[in-house]
Amino acid sequence: MSRTPRRPFRVCFVCTGNICRSPMAESVFRAEVAAAGLGDRVVVDSAGVDGWHEGEGADPRTVGVLTAAGYPAEHRARRFDASWFADRDLVIALDGGHLRALRRMAPGPDDAAKVRLLRSYDPAGPAPEELDVPDPYFGGPADFAGCLEQVEAACAGLLAAVSDAVTGGAPTVPLPGDGTPSPPEERS
Repeated sequence: MSRTPRRPFRVCFVCTGNICRSPMAESVFRAEVAAAGLGDRVVVDSAGVDGWHEGEGADPRTVGVLTAAGYPAEHRARRFDASWFADRDLVIALDGGHLRALRRMAPGPDDAAKVRLLRSYDPAGPAPEELDVPDPYFGGPADFAGCLEQVEAACAGLLAAVSDAVTGGAPTVPLPGDGTPSPPEERS
């Protein structure tokens, strides 16, 4: 008897223009997924809530910080489309503004529940008022390095949750549809 293969678990990171934070998170998380041996079971991508930079590469400062840390940095910016909710399991917002925009864009409540803040997965448990990954765009190298540090810390917890979901374990961090309500700071 042949078993139907399970479709990959899909995660999309979303920031404003898809040139700084979300491509950084995509690159880090894709590397973590591959290192965990889940590359064939988890698909990772990114987008922006706005289309200002569609078709452009990642900001050179993002490329620089990723390359210096040993991550791949190839990227083309694109805008998130509401139709993507149908085939994404998680839509990871980089700040509260993105979270609200994505939940407004969601076709229904199940899709809105797929939207989570990246830092809500940080095992260090940032305070509710510190769940945004600050936009480094108007900053300097230290801002991009700090952004990468926050992304790496949160991706570790996100990987644990996604790994549990794709291997059949109980999620260590709530995922959409597991019956656990969104934390208050994530509710729209």
